[in-house]
Amino acid sequence: MSTLLHRLGRFSYRHKWAVIGAWLAVLLAAAVAALALMKPFASSTTIPGTEAQRTLDVLEKEFPAAGGQVTGTIVFRAPAGEKVTAGAAARAVAEAARRAGPLPGVASATPPAAEAGTVSADGRTGIAQLTFDAAKADGIPAATRAELERTAAGARAAGLTVELGGAAFTDGEIKVLGPGEAVGVVIALGVLILVFRSLRAAIVPVATALVGVGVGVLCLLALTSVITMDSTSVILAVMLGLAVGIDYALFIVSRHQTQVRRGMDPEESAGLATGTAGGAVVFAGATVVIALAALSVVNIPFLTVMGLGAAATVVVSVLIAVTLLPAVLGLIGPAIATSTVPVLRRLARREESRLARADRAPLGQRWAALAARRRWAVLAAGVLGLGVLAVPAADLRLGLGGSQDAAGSAARAQKLVDDGFGPGYSGTLIVLAQGRGAGPGGTGGGDGATAPAAARQLADRVAELPGVVAVSPVVPADSTDAALVNVIPSGGPESASTQRLLTDIRELRDGIERRTGTELNVTGATAVNIDVADKLSSALPVYCLLVMGLALALLTVVFRAVAVPLKAALGFLLSLGASLGAVVAVFQWGWLAGLLGIEHTGPVLSFLPMLLVGILFGLAMDYEVFLVSRMREEYVHGRPPTEAMVRGFGHSAKVVTAAALIMIAVFGSFVFAELQVIKGMGFALAVGVLLDAFVVRMTLVPAVMAVLGRRAWWLPRAVDRLLPDVDVEGEKLLRRHAAAPAPAPDSAPAGSPADDIPHRPARPAPADGETVRR
Repeated sequence: MSTLLHRLGRFSYRHKWAVIGAWLAVLLAAAVAALALMKPFASSTTIPGTEAQRTLDVLEKEFPAAGGQVTGTIVFRAPAGEKVTAGAAARAVAEAARRAGPLPGVASATPPAAEAGTVSADGRTGIAQLTFDAAKADGIPAATRAELERTAAGARAAGLTVELGGAAFTDGEIKVLGPGEAVGVVIALGVLILVFRSLRAAIVPVATALVGVGVGVLCLLALTSVITMDSTSVILAVMLGLAVGIDYALFIVSRHQTQVRRGMDPEESAGLATGTAGGAVVFAGATVVIALAALSVVNIPFLTVMGLGAAATVVVSVLIAVTLLPAVLGLIGPAIATSTVPVLRRLARREESRLARADRAPLGQRWAALAARRRWAVLAAGVLGLGVLAVPAADLRLGLGGSQDAAGSAARAQKLVDDGFGPGYSGTLIVLAQGRGAGPGGTGGGDGATAPAAARQLADRVAELPGVVAVSPVVPADSTDAALVNVIPSGGPESASTQRLLTDIRELRDGIERRTGTELNVTGATAVNIDVADKLSSALPVYCLLVMGLALALLTVVFRAVAVPLKAALGFLLSLGASLGAVVAVFQWGWLAGLLGIEHTGPVLSFLPMLLVGILFGLAMDYEVFLVSRMREEYVHGRPPTEAMVRGFGHSAKVVTAAALIMIAVFGSFVFAELQVIKGMGFALAVGVLLDAFVVRMTLVPAVMAVLGRRAWWLPRAVDRLLPDVDVEGEKLLRRHAAAPAPAPDSAPAGSPADDIPHRPARPAPADGETVRR
């Protein structure tokens, strides 16, 4: 692979304009396809096969008036001491409903009425129900939306608080890279400037990463024409594409810049950097892609689309790094080694002078030596600290709420409804009764005419349950084969009390089903979300086992050792637990919620733990390889285990630190997003990378390696013979380039940028099957 990448890098460097033109053509084609084929995003999250989803599908057939059209609301709130059903407030409400009814695209506008349950008990809050002709929100005419806004403004002028809510007014626009997210890119650029001591070199990774994100995201948008996709999938692709795109380019440009500074021909340097550091990039990208693609194994459609979409963007980022990046380096040529900014030139000269003196070990080596001397104290402090952070994870609750803009009109309308009617008003549970022959899972043998009677029996029992505010009268279907009952809980859609109520209703139905020969199922948006969260919770352990098994297999092949993969996997579990604990403390318990702009707390996004496992696993294994592979090389070259660890760590610490800081900056910037879903994803990934990179990989790993000594590299002889020889870092290519101007790693100044990229050595010959010959 390293030889192929070397040739590809030289080809791209030599034919720079052709390669750059090809990628620009791909970007343009993706943009045209996205504009021509893009369809609206899915507005709800479903998992086929769950009870709630199957029942909802049947409900739409038996009660067609309940679906097929997008709905919205106009929520009115009268001042203290007034009611929306009397006086000037009532006239303003009636006028608003009257003006909304005839608008183009509006099928009906029903004003608030106490008998319909759309006026709150205190009379201050009322809900006007709107039904549109369109099946989706984007089908509502823009002129109609504008007129409804003016109608709401007119009611506000009468002294009412008015907001537009419901599915029709939920903002579906994607803000891919807003001001907050751009901060992460700026911080990443600053880190790159400090690493390269050159502005032009620092701009290259950012520019190529943006191209990769553009191609990946535009392709995803085009695929919405044939795949049901949530907008979160696109934002995740942006988040991950930016982070890995910049990091992967960092590894290659760092190697190339150092080689050019040491006198190597720029074209040959670009090829060698692509063949060596590029090999590590391909492996790193492969681990992330495999972890994300493995999300499809749990057989949850929206999560499969999300994982494959993000994985595709990572693939594009890898292709960009080994083709477009060398071509851009060809544009810069020898200038990659210099800087036109005076302050950066001075910093570069000062660093070269310090490294040439070699009177003091680099910071990375000093840190690793300290961790080795205080190995047991470091291990105890690190494990205990991560364990304390993981404690809140024991209270993890999953849900699917918080997907709308907290600052938008729909969110404000929802708050008015919750304040006026109680949080359970928006969490209605729907009980559907059917003859067994017509039920979503029925097997025949029931009389459809008994469905209303069965629904009434269940309604009487449900009304006695704790946590129930109201139970509606039974509504029979026109076919008399089905009937439904609406149950309004006291808690909100994401509350634990509503989840318990759903469980209680399902437990009550068994006896009634046997007596009446019917089938009773519970559905509604709240039940669907709860079932989705339950399905994801049960799939999480399976996915974790899959990912952990993959980690052990991959690292055993790369390092040809048993203890190193086990240590890496256990470290990943520590950082994962601590990250989930931090997420629970902030988004579920509310710690620091105000500081981070979190409007409301509640259950953690149901698919967040799986995404965190997949993405954090890939990134953790990347850092493990970059750090430990150089330690192995030093050990195989004859250094004692602890000294090899210290020197290897010192060589790799700089690039891993820079890569982790870039990841944290990019992920952390999404904490400032408007959608709470995106806030949670950004926060979890930023904290996960922070803990895994700096606590696990750069603190616990040196201490564990010092404790293990030679045992870290033990591998049974039989296993050693079976494993393939994976040349991740291009050692064979480096041997063929032994006569190149760049010196061997041992003769390079310690801590120099060249040392930031680890070199995997050839496979050592074990002396006795248990130790590697020193």
